[in-house]
Amino acid sequence: MTGEIFSSEIQFFGQPCVLACDAKCDKAFGIALRETSPNSLAEDDFEWLADDELGEAPEITGETEGGDDKPRDLLEAHNKWCARQCERAVMVDPGEPIILPNFSERVQNITRP
Repeated sequence: MTGEIFSSEIQFFGQPCVLACDAKCDKAFGIALRETSPNSLAEDDFEWLADDELGEAPEITGETEGGDDKPRDLLEAHNKWCARQCERAVMVDPGEPIILPNFSERVQNITRP
């Protein structure tokens, strides 16, 4: 699904929002499991490795949110794991533009000038 956006309208902490991702669940490790660069500066200042630097993500991560693990395919739709754990997903207010992280290159967690 290159370039496509998979989105769901959800309630998050009682507020309406749009949860969106690139539907590449086979590359979704989760924020706690995706490998970081050995050049990362600190625990809270890091960069995730690009997709081509990693293999396939596990189908079951073992990291759950509200009892939900990573969906095995899009037929399961977004769940709590997607909203809280998936590094490929973003949440935006309804009507706002959706800008997904680009894992064709390393992704820094802190934007630098």
